[in-house]
Amino acid sequence: MAGKKKSSLQTALLNQQSRLKQKAQIAQAAKTNEKIKAAKKQAGRKTVTIPFDPTDKILLIGEGNFSFAHALAVNPPTQLQHLPPENITATAYDTEEECLAKYADAQEKIDALRAKGVDVIFGVDATRLDRVSQLKGKRWNKVVWNFPHAGKGISDQDRNILSNQLLILNFLRSVSGFLVRGPPPTLGSRKGKGKARDEEENSDINSGKEDESNGPSRGTVIITLRNVAPYTEWDICRLAKKPPPPTATGLKHPNPTYTLLRSFVFHRWAWKDYEHRTTKGEKGKTGEGGEDRSWEFYLKDKDG
Repeated sequence: MAGKKKSSLQTALLNQQSRLKQKAQIAQAAKTNEKIKAAKKQAGRKTVTIPFDPTDKILLIGEGNFSFAHALAVNPPTQLQHLPPENITATAYDTEEECLAKYADAQEKIDALRAKGVDVIFGVDATRLDRVSQLKGKRWNKVVWNFPHAGKGISDQDRNILSNQLLILNFLRSVSGFLVRGPPPTLGSRKGKGKARDEEENSDINSGKEDESNGPSRGTVIITLRNVAPYTEWDICRLAKKPPPPTATGLKHPNPTYTLLRSFVFHRWAWKDYEHRTTKGEKGKTGEGGEDRSWEFYLKDKDG
């Protein structure tokens, strides 16, 4: 009887040791995975594309809670430490009262931007920029719209896509008169210098700097979206490069045509405290999976 008890005890102890060993192995594997993830993240941070130069004049569209403008002007990446805040114009579709009611954190950011000298403008319709008195007569090197959306809440998917396509088309038409004129921009990376690319390799740390000997190059438009459905169905590259004829859009004159300079991954973490919000002011999702991607366009020669 005593032998059986001893055997049972030994079995129990061996089982416990086995469980503890297995638990330790799982914990070690988890730590290893965390280290791998951290290493990948750190490696990724070395390949971020910052699409601005310190001398750029930048117009931000549809800022919402102004967190991107704040990241650009108040807590900029190292490459932009010398970007003058007065070179930045940050706009929102909402009135100031609507903005503050919708975004609880907006007031602090707006105050910080104004203190820095950033021009903050409310009530700006991206499709009718020519009607904004504060923008008249001005031109920018970069015009940026992160995560544009019509915000109409249309449940029918096809109609919703069409609504946003019209938004993008009208924006591209509206912004064409506010871009700096000059020769087409070229990429300052090691690979493919002087050539436009549909995809930018992540190994290129690329600011898109132009050839200074030619003077200021043509201004560009940067649109950022989640690179998953339904946003991919907006087909913004086709809308920019081959817009539909005036008869299809009800316009008297053709839409301007653009050339794609490049596209690149938009890393939210690279912009300190940046936080995407929906048109309703919520911390909404922008599509499962995929990545955030920016597309940068410039006007073709006949429009430039």
